Amino acid sequence: MGLLTVLLTLPYQPVRAVTAVASVILQQAEQELYGSAGVRRQLEALDDAVARGELSEADRQTAEEEILARLTSYSTG
Repeated sequence: MGLLTVLLTLPYQPVRAVTAVASVILQQAEQELYGSAGVRRQLEALDDAVARGELSEADRQTAEEEILARLTSYSTG
């Protein structure tokens, strides 16, 4: 990269940095939602809520289906 190119693109560096950070955040969010560890944590949280009496078994089943549907739609989309 030449000096002129560096000087001309210098004002855009903050935008590029924000874009890079946003990309990393997006990747982490997708990993949390769709990664096997994230899905396992979500399903375990449902089991814990049922055990504490905060969630009925029918509601747990519905939530589990939503989690699995989201996982299926992500892997096929």
